[in-house]
Amino acid sequence: MYLRRYERRKNGKNHTYWALVESIRTACGSRQRVVAYLGELKKRERNGWAQFSRHLGKKDRPSPTLFDPPGYPEPDDDVALVRIKGVRLERTRDFGDVWLALGLWRLMGLDELLCRLMPDGREEVPWSVVAAILVIGRFCEPSSELHIEKTWYRRTALEDLLGVAAGQVHTDRLYAGLDQMLGHKEAIEKHLKQRLGDLFDLKYELLLYDITSTYFEGECLGNPMAQRGYSRDNRPDCPQVCIGLVVTTDGIPLGYEVFAGNTNDSTTVQTIVEAMEAKYGQADRVWVMDRGMVSQENLKFIRDRGGSYIVGTPKAMLRRFEQYLTEKNWHEVQAGVEVKLVAGPDGEETFILARSADRARKERAMHARFLDRMEEGLKKMQASAVSGRLKDLGMAHERLGRLRERYWRASGAFDVKIRPIRNPAGKTRVSIAWSRNGRWGDWAHISEGCYLLRTNLTDTDPATLWKRYIQLTEAEWAFRITKDELGIRPIWHQKQDRVLAHILVCFLAYVLWKTLAQWMRASGLGDAPRTLVAEFAKIKSGDVVLPTRTRDGRPGKTVRLRCVTTPDNAQKVLLARLGLTLPQRLRYLEGATQV
Repeated sequence: MYLRRYERRKNGKNHTYWALVESIRTACGSRQRVVAYLGELKKRERNGWAQFSRHLGKKDRPSPTLFDPPGYPEPDDDVALVRIKGVRLERTRDFGDVWLALGLWRLMGLDELLCRLMPDGREEVPWSVVAAILVIGRFCEPSSELHIEKTWYRRTALEDLLGVAAGQVHTDRLYAGLDQMLGHKEAIEKHLKQRLGDLFDLKYELLLYDITSTYFEGECLGNPMAQRGYSRDNRPDCPQVCIGLVVTTDGIPLGYEVFAGNTNDSTTVQTIVEAMEAKYGQADRVWVMDRGMVSQENLKFIRDRGGSYIVGTPKAMLRRFEQYLTEKNWHEVQAGVEVKLVAGPDGEETFILARSADRARKERAMHARFLDRMEEGLKKMQASAVSGRLKDLGMAHERLGRLRERYWRASGAFDVKIRPIRNPAGKTRVSIAWSRNGRWGDWAHISEGCYLLRTNLTDTDPATLWKRYIQLTEAEWAFRITKDELGIRPIWHQKQDRVLAHILVCFLAYVLWKTLAQWMRASGLGDAPRTLVAEFAKIKSGDVVLPTRTRDGRPGKTVRLRCVTTPDNAQKVLLARLGLTLPQRLRYLEGATQV
């Protein structure tokens, strides 16, 4: 669910309000439905901070050290008179989004942790502050370290919030900060596990594991991990690395590992399981993984360690259960989805057959499209053979192979025969004929919308097993967020350690993202932070310039007050639901009395 801002004009006045919207799947496709309209916050409603405070010392509002800037000096007793005509606003900067991100950073305790891990030395800017700048930049406006130095940092109010001048933020310092952070990855993950567990009361009995890839711009000859492999980004021309991520059922990240770009998915499972057990202990844990992770060795490895699993299976394995697909005794787990349990041959495993009406319609349409395209390609081959352009038998088989590879979903539907013509009468040298394979059509009709899962949890009902497996989409959403919202791709760094540090920064930004999503959910604001972050980015800070005069009318000195713009009514609703209060002034330079 996500937020949508509405603006209406009624009785000559503009009205702005928020609605909570969700995407639903209908027979006519995806549609959007308004869940609730969010108006003014009623006194009886609890804000999101009230939900969090139950786990953090029962505070009534966020601690000043979390979200408020450093205190400013109190005005002295001198009084100045302001020339109203000369009052102006200068040096506006982005405030709301970086203020929120810095608050999340402090809420997670990462400022205190990195201060301990990376103690201050002779450097002007502490390494813990550099790390905060890198992660907040990735959270608010993902881009390069050069963009942070030249554009982004100078445009934000972080100079006031962190006390670091723009001239002290440069690429050399940021790159060195990446190098300093990388050595503390394990300690950071251990700290986050504890902190996230305190905030969200996490359960670790069910872990979701998936793997993705992200590609490089450049050859990366000096990075042995940058290899070409199966690209999830449709960039097989670029070297890449693979990232394995473990999340909870709510999508809260627990840890990750980076592998070479040509690593097979199934070879990463044992590494991930051992890494998670080293951090969280070896317990009776349930692993949920996609079919790319499945191998007999991996499943045996998990069983031998006392673990359990729910995994997908290759589509070809579904054929072994063809007789069960036409039988009854299916159990509906939700509208349009049915499941059935089938005992495994050795008694150690249980197989879960599932079929989805929506998935069946999608696969049926795909099969129809691929059949048409496959047949059209065969007709073109036949026309080329009749005209004499295609006369080599080997070339004809090669062309058929490319056609089957392109339209592989329908390649088994055609029995194609290519023969040479011994005594050609005209230009034709090769005969091409085909017929439909009825067996393929029957199997396609039965299996459309069906898939197979396997597990060693033999005493659990099918609905529970299916729902646990479907939660794997949380890991898939994690990858989508890190790629689309946090800009993990493409990677421009060339050194291996720099690449690993870049991924660590993206991981920490994702932790802040999910923390905000959980906070929003507790506040009744959905769980899609992008709209809220974009709305907060509209809140600015600036210098209110106040020209003064003395009591006898002579010009006095100019007073500058660094203030925060007042949020509009819609932004006030968001702040109230989150339980946050914007600071009104960031820096007080001199007292003034307005006349």
